Amino acid sequence: MIMDVKVFTLLCAFLLNGALPSCRAEKHSLYYIYTGLSKPVDLPGIYEFSAMGLLDDRQIDSYNSREQINIPKQQWMKEKMQEDYWEKGTQSRKSKEQWFNVNVHILMERMRHNRSDLHVLQWRTGCEVEIKGSEVKFSKGIDEYGYDGENFLAFDDAESQWVAPVEEALPTKRKWDSVPILNQYTKGYLEKECVDWLNKFREYANEELRNGSPPEVHVFAVKSISDKTKLKLTCLATGFYSKDTMLVIRRNRLPEKKTESTGVRPNHDQTFQLRKSVEIEQDETDEYDCYMTHRTLKGPVIARWDGKCKDCLPNLNWICVVAGAVLMLGVVALLPVLLKKKIIGSRQRLSGSQSPLYQIQADSESEDYNH
Repeated sequence: MIMDVKVFTLLCAFLLNGALPSCRAEKHSLYYIYTGLSKPVDLPGIYEFSAMGLLDDRQIDSYNSREQINIPKQQWMKEKMQEDYWEKGTQSRKSKEQWFNVNVHILMERMRHNRSDLHVLQWRTGCEVEIKGSEVKFSKGIDEYGYDGENFLAFDDAESQWVAPVEEALPTKRKWDSVPILNQYTKGYLEKECVDWLNKFREYANEELRNGSPPEVHVFAVKSISDKTKLKLTCLATGFYSKDTMLVIRRNRLPEKKTESTGVRPNHDQTFQLRKSVEIEQDETDEYDCYMTHRTLKGPVIARWDGKCKDCLPNLNWICVVAGAVLMLGVVALLPVLLKKKIIGSRQRLSGSQSPLYQIQADSESEDYNH
């Protein structure tokens, strides 16, 4: 086992230095998310019932209780899917809307919740695959329910049975597990039918998926919030599609181990971003860079850190030197003025005169000097 780890580490080192092509499997997913509320709310974009399909976390269709029609959200869905697909999809989601309206109130009674309060029932179902070359391999299937943001019931695909994390879900678990054909259908949908639809959608969207969107990679450092003596070095990759990618912070061309990651997150334009960070010493002299691979790139992108900190103050010693120089220049510049005033005051004391003529002369001398 120790040898396996060493071999794997060595292989990764070669990979990150560009000596080997990427051997990572490409990951894709298809999920459907349904949300039902116990009562309507007067908020824009929030419906008593809504549903959507997500291919690789990009919305492909949408339904809500106000419009009550299933509509495409991608141009290729509109072009490739026949009219009867949308008609059947609309009828299916209307049926699910009725199911949600009934069951959210059943759960409220089971939980002994007040009907005047707002409660939420959600369902997520779908699958993930790994693609390596021409081989498509089922990775996992998910069929799960949540109530008021907490896990309520989930299907164990390996065991073909439902798992109840809370006591109130046990009656539903027993009822559904007592119908073997229901569990067989759920397993078959997750492992076969869902994967077939995922592959079909990817084929229809092939041109967009193939072209994709390449990442922009940035590297920068700021002062660490947790430790004022250190810097936080960050690699930011953004604007890429599809979602699957690899971003590594490297130190002297080797992977840095102690990194934090935000995970891949969506941008507003349906592309994605990923941010990784590591804390380093302020006087760090090692070379750091961001190493990223993506399916849209012919080779890896390497963004090197320039060694600068964005929000750090200049060195205190230099501040003292500069401040001292400015102060000295100011004193030197003021010396003639001080000497002039001293001379004028001496004249006044010697002559004892305060005549208007003398005052005008003194003012004139000052004005000439100021100009």
